Amino acid sequence: MAGAVPAGGFGSVPSLSKLGYKSPNEKLNLATIGAGGRGYVDLRYAAAGVENVVALTDVDFARGAQGFQAWPKAEKFKDFRQMLDKKGKEIDAVTITTSDHMHATCALACMQADKHVYVEKPLTRTTWEALLLRDAAAKYNVATQQGNQGYSHDATRVACEIIWSGEIGDVTEVHAWSGRPEWPLGMQKIPPPTPVPDTLDWDLWLGGAAWRPYTAGDDAYKALMAPYIEAATGDAALRRSYVGYYCPFVWRGFCDFGTGHFGDWGIHIMGAANWGLQLSLESLISVEAIKREGTSPFTYPQKSAVKYEFGPRGSMPPVTVYWGDNVQGDAYLPPGMSAEQARRIPGTGPQVGPTFGGRAGAGGAGGGRGGPARSGYNCIFVGSKGYMGTNGRAEEVGLLPGSRWAEYKLPNAYLARSPGPSPGTNSVDWDIAAHTHDWVRACKGGAPACSNFSIAGPYAAWVLLGAVASHYDGKLLWDNAKMQFSNNKDATKWIRPTFRKGWDLKL
Repeated sequence: MAGAVPAGGFGSVPSLSKLGYKSPNEKLNLATIGAGGRGYVDLRYAAAGVENVVALTDVDFARGAQGFQAWPKAEKFKDFRQMLDKKGKEIDAVTITTSDHMHATCALACMQADKHVYVEKPLTRTTWEALLLRDAAAKYNVATQQGNQGYSHDATRVACEIIWSGEIGDVTEVHAWSGRPEWPLGMQKIPPPTPVPDTLDWDLWLGGAAWRPYTAGDDAYKALMAPYIEAATGDAALRRSYVGYYCPFVWRGFCDFGTGHFGDWGIHIMGAANWGLQLSLESLISVEAIKREGTSPFTYPQKSAVKYEFGPRGSMPPVTVYWGDNVQGDAYLPPGMSAEQARRIPGTGPQVGPTFGGRAGAGGAGGGRGGPARSGYNCIFVGSKGYMGTNGRAEEVGLLPGSRWAEYKLPNAYLARSPGPSPGTNSVDWDIAAHTHDWVRACKGGAPACSNFSIAGPYAAWVLLGAVASHYDGKLLWDNAKMQFSNNKDATKWIRPTFRKGWDLKL
């Protein structure tokens, strides 16, 4: 196993000893940037009924109402900078759940104010920002975590151990994919401006992005959105109230604000590949869009597939990682193997971690709303001695075919196991609870969280180059020393954002 464990892997960083860290018995004073929707969920599990919530920030008070009602004693803000100025001395740690284009801006300001930060996935919108946050976390010595919850599931760690044990031999290919998105892509025109809601500060929502008029969409756009809303799980009326043209929610598909499938599901689904195969920008050779359907001048394509080529990493051979989105069913099956043969046989083989009552099982495969992959996997590793698959956020793992997994004995545990869920949580949201608990533990002086920015920054950096490739035909050759594509100057413009005046980022 010499050289097999990533240099920045879980447990490899010494415990933090920064002045001001809370002891395990002290309560953290938490704040959030993004108080409704996923922001509410992240803060709820971070607080877990134990920690204090002292400040809530949301640029849209209607969207933030969910958090405001849950923590009525916490002070409310629209501007995160005002929150840090006014409440900074009381705040220990901040959860950040905004649109992708503001992740780096908010996180850097919080770290420079000496706050621990939990930032939802993907860590940033661009590769340059991801590496900036990596460097900022090291400089300011705070506890950090990216919200890719699968990293806190034991199945992800078992997948790494299976690879390192040599069970499937040298891995030379990885095939990963997600299902249909929950928002439209490939749009060709922007609806005319509409009045900005009284509850929303549109200028603050844009932040560092280029100015444009607000629009809630026209009749044609609302008709386009209707099937997505009706397909949504839960309360359709509630989901409808959350959906506008840019915000809230639909920003994921816009190149200026989101990262499409790559940041929504790719950063989850390719987690075990990143960890187990030690993938990095340093070993990246090229990235290439091998499918682009329904392209748009301002959103990501309706359907895309990307190929990442990595060179050797230590004793590991070159590997090609294939990513596909908007896939219904299986994007890949081993030659000569049917989906039925690939599936795990119920009641047989090792059970790794909680199954969420099937939420992360076959029903979770593929991500999005495209329906489950028939094999039960959405990431398949091709080795010289066999195949392994992971599912959901790599919350389930198995060998293919299912008959091989049925008789398989797990290798000895090598990686530290997940800390488990926080108090007051239930098994359905085990992954979210465990991941936030891991970060809270780090905030109180424990071991660094499993997806701290020394790990999450480099990981997000290479994944997000797939989003860049989705704009172009042909292979993009990566020059890591110069942080650019050596054969496409135009593509390099997507590596680092251009900020509006007053929003530039500096360590």
